[in-house]
Amino acid sequence: MMGGISVYSNPFPNDAFLLVQTPEGIRDHRAMASGRVVVLDNGAATIKAGFGGERDPKVLLPNYLLRPLSSKKWIFPDPSIDPTSAAIRRPFDRGHLINADLQREIWAHLFSPSLLHVTPSASSLLLTQPLFALPSLQRAVDEVVFEDFGFRALYVADPPALAWAYESSLRPEKLGCGLVVDCGFSFTHAAPVFQNFTVNYGVKRMDLGGKALTNYLKELVSYRSVNVMDETLIMDDVKEKLCFVSLDVQRDLHIARRPGKDNLMRCTYVLPDGITHTKGYVKDQDEAMRYLDVQKEEASHAVGKEGAEKQEAKLADRNKVDLTKNEFNLTNERFVVPEMIFRPADLGMNQAGLAECIVRAVNSCHPYLHPVLYERIILTGGSTLFPQFAERLERDLRPLVPDDYRVKITTQEDPIRGVWRGGSLLASSPGFESMCVTKAEYEELGSDRCHRRFFHC
Repeated sequence: MMGGISVYSNPFPNDAFLLVQTPEGIRDHRAMASGRVVVLDNGAATIKAGFGGERDPKVLLPNYLLRPLSSKKWIFPDPSIDPTSAAIRRPFDRGHLINADLQREIWAHLFSPSLLHVTPSASSLLLTQPLFALPSLQRAVDEVVFEDFGFRALYVADPPALAWAYESSLRPEKLGCGLVVDCGFSFTHAAPVFQNFTVNYGVKRMDLGGKALTNYLKELVSYRSVNVMDETLIMDDVKEKLCFVSLDVQRDLHIARRPGKDNLMRCTYVLPDGITHTKGYVKDQDEAMRYLDVQKEEASHAVGKEGAEKQEAKLADRNKVDLTKNEFNLTNERFVVPEMIFRPADLGMNQAGLAECIVRAVNSCHPYLHPVLYERIILTGGSTLFPQFAERLERDLRPLVPDDYRVKITTQEDPIRGVWRGGSLLASSPGFESMCVTKAEYEELGSDRCHRRFFHC
């Protein structure tokens, strides 16, 4: 640290230069890349967009259109809109961009003067794409970028490499390799990264992400309390505010069955009524945080036979939901839903848990790299924001790793923006323009030029 300014070494190979990070953003110590570079982390749930060299994106935009009950048209999301029973159209499905026309419409709104104010013909674009995107889908994106918007140049990057590059820039020591666990909206990837390149043959994927968790939460609440199967946006909010990862599932299940104040898991969520409030909210924030006191509880709670019968009676009375009230209670749903990521087989899914996925990814690499990868695990993606996520993952992973290997798991400072910040670093590199495919190259050689450049084919 020098006078409040941190000096970081370039995380990308073959482009040695210094970056200076200030409160205003990230700046090249010697020279910025010529022209303006738009950095677009095109997530399936949220688009993060801004300009290269800055610390944070200027715009975070939901990547969908919605149609509220009060409208007959598909509109762009707005905080003032009542989300109750709103229909949603997404350009992504199962992690793949399947509706290029819809994505084009959302990007046009994003690049408009009211948001990012981009002139594509005078700008280059750094775009993130999911790992192993199908060539046909890649060609559709290239057409949108060059033919519909007319950007002057394009660079395509994969999220794990950018997340690792940004994390490396924050470390005083130079990190040659590590493992990025990207737990996002549609899927989860465990991706080894070596010299800022993703090792594709070592990547392991779980078809589980934030969308599956929301759908499971909707099913549980609809079965036990009130029908919320059409309330995707509301249940997203419930999941983000109230769900957490359990460190001991059996213990927490036992606590969740206790009546009254002994049930530290119980909390209440109030649904929007469209009149006094158009957003749902947690009824009692202190009540919602009581689960943290579980660490002070004993692992078991002795209950006699007579007491158990009374407890069951109180539990049955509590589960009788008053449908005249615009609210519902949550207990074990709060930690059972994130449990999908760690033990999907318990729910009948033919998927390995996250710890097993990481072990498989590491074992796919050279044995010399195994201890290094276990010691440098980086968590990114919105689904890693559940409280106690990293602690639970370390508990599950430790028994699967050789005793002489150290396990260290780090959650990014901001898992939502971490990938974008890595893209901002790359876009501010003096050699960035030479790594791009220009519009002239695309017009001469077509999408094959992009495929060979960015996907090493």
